[in-house]
Amino acid sequence: MHAVVGRRTVLRDDLPAAADARRAEAEVIAEAYRTAHCGDDRAALVAAIADALADLTAAEQRTEAMRRQVSRGYARGAAGAA
Repeated sequence: MHAVVGRRTVLRDDLPAAADARRAEAEVIAEAYRTAHCGDDRAALVAAIADALADLTAAEQRTEAMRRQVSRGYARGAAGAA
């Protein structure tokens, strides 16, 4: 088998250890979703994607909240210095 790493294709045996660990973790997660959905691969995939999208949305909301806090901090700091 092969995989794409960066912009080059390498043999799976050549993947860095971290990539192997991520793949192993992904396989465990995939099997957990498959088991939770009684072997229905499509339902497991849809659930995994829905969960990933929910996690992405939550991360984006946290990032935006931090940006607002930082922005307010700069505005308050500038107002106090004037």
